[in-house]
Amino acid sequence: MNGATSGERAPSGPVARSGPARTVAATGPVSRTVGNPLRAVVAAELTKLGTLRSTYWTLAAAFVVTVGLTALIALSFRTSLPHQPPQRQADFDPLFATFYGVTLGQLAMVVFGVLAVGVEYRSGSIRASLLAVPHRGRWYVGKVLAAAVPSAVAAVATVLTTLVVAQVVLGPYAVPTGADGLSAALVGAGLHLTLLTLFALGVAALLRSAVWSLSALLPVFLLGSQGLGNVPGLRTVTQYLPDQTTWVIMHLAGPQDDPRWAREYGPWTGVGILVLWTVAALVGGYLVLRRRDA
Repeated sequence: MNGATSGERAPSGPVARSGPARTVAATGPVSRTVGNPLRAVVAAELTKLGTLRSTYWTLAAAFVVTVGLTALIALSFRTSLPHQPPQRQADFDPLFATFYGVTLGQLAMVVFGVLAVGVEYRSGSIRASLLAVPHRGRWYVGKVLAAAVPSAVAAVATVLTTLVVAQVVLGPYAVPTGADGLSAALVGAGLHLTLLTLFALGVAALLRSAVWSLSALLPVFLLGSQGLGNVPGLRTVTQYLPDQTTWVIMHLAGPQDDPRWAREYGPWTGVGILVLWTVAALVGGYLVLRRRDA
């Protein structure tokens, strides 16, 4: 009897022990993943970005390049303006010298935005990310928000430091306290850097490649910001490019009462155009993510 009893119990023991284990293994992680709130996804993506060296060097490069170029431009104006005619001195816009560094610093922010998604495709980790968060829309929104946080922080730090450095270097030619357009220019510069980062992220999600995204964006932004945007024959088109639309609010487009430099939109309209570019890129990236295999 004991042998029979033990023989009958032998199969039931492992079944009793392994049954729940199989249930936990099969359903536990799935239920936890599916039930993840967006906040948890954002936290996970922030952690992931924090492990990438590119996060630190791109944001640091944006800060150093913007502030450094601003200091050089401001120093150039301070040393040359005393030797200029009075009218030239009167026409000088210190906000131009303050924010011109953004035209190069923005390139590092673009690289950060591209790599935030592009590294997922380059390394193949996009598959693991979508296995962990099967809801692609939730993962994508989490990625966008996770990239927006450090880019916004870097943008604010860069813009404020740029203003302080420009004020110190320009000396008697600095922006007067409470000057018209100063607050709008500060907000516009911060939005410019943040939105351009998210635009680049959307392009990377759309093209599914960091290399192709950077190959498309960097030449256009570099050439546009370094003079093509002011060529009369090209300005009718280039003024609507993502990196150009906020130039009016940052006082980089030249005197708007001069037909040679005037844009066909106002300061905040330009910001709105950049918002539309960013939304279009992000939506395009999501549609590609939703419809194509990882």
